[in-house]
Amino acid sequence: MHHLLWPVCALALMTAACDNGGAVRITSTSSGKDTAGVLKVVDALQCPQTQGVLTRKGSARADGNTCVYSGPRGSEVTLHLVSLNGGSARDALKAFEDRLSADLPEALAEARANEDRARAEAVRAEADAARAEAEAERAGADAERAAAMAEAAADAAADSAHISAPGMRIDAHGDKATVRLPGMHIDADGDRANIKIGGITIRADDKNSQVKVRSTDEVVSIDAHDNTARIRTSTPGEAVRATFLMTADQSSTTGWRVVGYEARGPSGGPIVVATVRGKDRNENRVFEAAKALVTLNVGD
Repeated sequence: MHHLLWPVCALALMTAACDNGGAVRITSTSSGKDTAGVLKVVDALQCPQTQGVLTRKGSARADGNTCVYSGPRGSEVTLHLVSLNGGSARDALKAFEDRLSADLPEALAEARANEDRARAEAVRAEADAARAEAEAERAGADAERAAAMAEAAADAAADSAHISAPGMRIDAHGDKATVRLPGMHIDADGDRANIKIGGITIRADDKNSQVKVRSTDEVVSIDAHDNTARIRTSTPGEAVRATFLMTADQSSTTGWRVVGYEARGPSGGPIVVATVRGKDRNENRVFEAAKALVTLNVGD
């Protein structure tokens, strides 16, 4: 039964987001305050001449707050030292995200339209999930009462299945399926599926080529559509550790195809932010070098 593939798909989505070319690789690590290294407070950036695939353009700024690097295929990385001045790191990073997203105007417009549709879909999905839960409970009770007839029913209706065991219940009929396992809830209906695994919620719509992944503590947020993808990650704890990535299938009118940042620093600042702009979706080495620059300045 193809519905039983959803748990596998869910686990795959937790570790990767795939585009048409399979070019973007996403990894994340989690470090709580007990295990994360202490990030340094710096008053001027360290800007080496080279870092990985990056080469510094000119000299570091005299104020020690900015330096610019060039990378392969016309990519650019700018290292910023940002003083929060009593403000929040969230607001400072939102400003960077807004500026970077504006460099992909077509993808940004599509993402905003998708967000409007997603809000309406979320309301419907919650209602559908509630109905599915109620139907699953009724189906489970019916399955227990009809246990003696299950084998004959399965032979008579090859497109249906009802499996009940301690801690597990699977009910499927045609294109609809409900799966309940310890720590995992799956409600599938044709091209759509709502999947909950621990603190992770995945909403997939194959017909509209959309995947949304959310974690309850906002550690990971992925919005993947047919032509665009936006990924945000953050690490729980007292320090700032955050990543943003936005990609488009086609080059923007600005010439860029992927933008993002890597940011770290003490919660009170200053924070170090490496912004990345690339003309190729496969810019993993550029992002790794940008991350290395941030680590060089404030630690891991």
